[in-house]
Amino acid sequence: MAYNPKNIEEKCLKEWKNKALYATSDPSNQPKYYVLEMFPYPSGTLHMGHVRNYTLGDTLARFKRMTGHNVLYPMGFDSFGLPAENAAIKHKIDPEKWTLANIETMKAQLIRLGLSYDWDREIASCKESYYKWNQWLFLKMVEHDLVYRKKGWVNWDPVDQTVLANEQVINGKGWRSGAIVEKREIEQWYIKITKYAEELLTGLDTLEEWPHRVKTMQRHWIGKSEGTELIFDVIDQSGQKCGEIPVFTTRPDTLFGVTYVVLAAEHPLIVSLIKGQENEQEIKLFIQKTVKMSTIDRTDTAKDKQGKPLGFNVINPVNGDKIPIYVGDYVLMEYGTGAVMAVPAHDQRDFEFAKKFKLPIKVVIQEKNTVLNNKTMPNAYVDSGILVHSGEFDGLDNESAKTAITTWLTKNKKGCKKITYRLRDWLISRQRYWGTPIPMLIDKEGHAIPELVENLPIKLPKDVQFTGNGNPLEKSASFNDIERNGKLYRRETDTMDTFFDSSWYFLRYCDPKNDQLPFAKDNADYWMAVDQYIGGIEHAVLHLLYARFFTKVLRDFGLTSVSEPFQRLLCQGMVIKDGAKMSKSLGNTVDPGYIIDQYGADTARIFILFGAPVERDLEWSDQAIEGAFRFLKRVFKLVSESSSFPIKDEILTEKYRHKTIFTVTQDINRFSYNTAISRLMEFVNIMYQNGATQKALETLIQLLAPFAPFITEEGWHLLGKKGSVHQSQWPAYNDALLEEDSVTIVLQVNGKMRDKIEVEKNSDKKVLESLALKSDRIKKYTVNGNVVKVIVVPNKLVNVVVAK
Repeated sequence: MAYNPKNIEEKCLKEWKNKALYATSDPSNQPKYYVLEMFPYPSGTLHMGHVRNYTLGDTLARFKRMTGHNVLYPMGFDSFGLPAENAAIKHKIDPEKWTLANIETMKAQLIRLGLSYDWDREIASCKESYYKWNQWLFLKMVEHDLVYRKKGWVNWDPVDQTVLANEQVINGKGWRSGAIVEKREIEQWYIKITKYAEELLTGLDTLEEWPHRVKTMQRHWIGKSEGTELIFDVIDQSGQKCGEIPVFTTRPDTLFGVTYVVLAAEHPLIVSLIKGQENEQEIKLFIQKTVKMSTIDRTDTAKDKQGKPLGFNVINPVNGDKIPIYVGDYVLMEYGTGAVMAVPAHDQRDFEFAKKFKLPIKVVIQEKNTVLNNKTMPNAYVDSGILVHSGEFDGLDNESAKTAITTWLTKNKKGCKKITYRLRDWLISRQRYWGTPIPMLIDKEGHAIPELVENLPIKLPKDVQFTGNGNPLEKSASFNDIERNGKLYRRETDTMDTFFDSSWYFLRYCDPKNDQLPFAKDNADYWMAVDQYIGGIEHAVLHLLYARFFTKVLRDFGLTSVSEPFQRLLCQGMVIKDGAKMSKSLGNTVDPGYIIDQYGADTARIFILFGAPVERDLEWSDQAIEGAFRFLKRVFKLVSESSSFPIKDEILTEKYRHKTIFTVTQDINRFSYNTAISRLMEFVNIMYQNGATQKALETLIQLLAPFAPFITEEGWHLLGKKGSVHQSQWPAYNDALLEEDSVTIVLQVNGKMRDKIEVEKNSDKKVLESLALKSDRIKKYTVNGNVVKVIVVPNKLVNVVVAK
């Protein structure tokens, strides 16, 4: 009976669909388990990287069902975004039509892989039934003062022609396009994620089953700093106060060494200071040039620092020194307050800037009994030391001086201790069509009011043209001139960042058909948090941070009881081909459909799960595909021709059966899928050599079922079993049968290992001593010395002590 994966898989898919085998029941008496992979963008086709991601989750979901859990394992599509709009521009096609067609294609491929999703819970973020609740949640945030609109400098992707949040700028480039990001000053919508900065930070300590590197990345991005905030009064040429500049510093101990202040090019104070001044145009040109630079260039320590004096001074609050204000290209608005107190003697960037512009360098910290010369020092002194030229604080070590100077500033109402965060509020405005319309109305004066909840969803209009120039919504007649209470408004034409869509979708799966609320609290409280989440490391400070934020916000709205969305996180490795990550842009993808047609879905799954540990990259290999197929053929032969494998030693087979149950169960629980499959291969080898009992074959099929669902369903029936193997109970093992009959004994001479022997378990001490002294390797070390004593540790070691 030949193994024919195509026939087997077609039959299984039909049966599973007819029986709704993987449908999930809401609250039950079983313990719940929620397995989820980051939902995909419907680009049209899957590649083997997708296959790896989804088979990891499916294997766990199948295992948990067999171990008695009520499993929620849903799938949907993150279906708003730029690719669909770009396709609309390129092919003159409706982005909705393009997206829905891709969803159907990908859904068919996912089903063909044998993934056990509950398709009755499917969602797509581009559908009105989903994005209505995006708008509802946005209005809830408006109601709770978590949303605001302001004009400011933003990250602009010149290729995708839209604004990006700070988290979407990777090394100065757009996260999707890879284009060097520019700065533009426009009015945008923001969400106050910073209100949750401290909780987002401390919450990481509770995530014990998250990868350390993900938590480290989030901690760095949130960027908590403890320091001092002080105010520098701005004065004009006549000495009159004309403004204030707040500065945050972690080095208040250097305050007496400040010789100038530098503002970021985006700092709002600059515009008012230079208005009507002789240097106004010169400064504006410098600002325009600076904001076009990438963050990488502006913060590159090797690059020459540029700046311009503004013609105004500030007063140093601790000593009354009058010092100049500059605008500089190395200061960023998103760090601190966008203003830096420059201490050239003790900061290398300030040192280089001061040297270039011939600004004073004032030493205020030096090593004890050492005198630094500000005129001859080759670099800034950045180490610890003793304060000098710092008034009443002279002689203090610089760490003590931080506290003392901050206390003085607080007492004199010139500053205070302050905690700041690198994290900035989340900019969600996108100048594109294919996204959730922001439910706000704007009058002629620019004032915004929220749309009425009863008018949701605000649908995307159809009277648009996709030309690639500007936002199509701005030219939609039906989207403008909205009347409310006798007053004309226009709709907000920005759409939401698609990360808004993916920040709560895991909660919608708990109650996907609810048309009264985003989800019912009872359902969310039963299923949440997600027990196992699977997805790429590239979303560590994008989706994963936003999802944590949303969960806390929705908890505070009374919609859910959990504070963290994902209990356990797995960031799987990539699939590598030709030395690079498998991706469409590189043209090195492998179509899973071809592999399935040639070898079957089970072969694709076994290859992808066996090829490498789940956290590591997997190298594509045609030979490994063949190897996976050969293994499955051996399994099928063993089951379909079991009479050809008569038992030689039933006790040996039974002991190996229990050992395999134990090790495979352990391996699946710790996500060591490759070693679990390896153990199943060993079990198959044992049965080929020693014979196969009915019980051993049933166990093999059950243990293999999460990895290869089709062949095991067929094998279960070939063995005469009723129902589905995937609804059978996971086999149990007997601890007594895991015991080994023999043990390895280490033989030592004076504590150093010299040999090993295999002996019967619990052998007598005298027997072990005799065997050790007879060992040829031990004799080499005892022939010229006297054996003082022999130490025997049963079942572990023998140590021969020799005197030389």
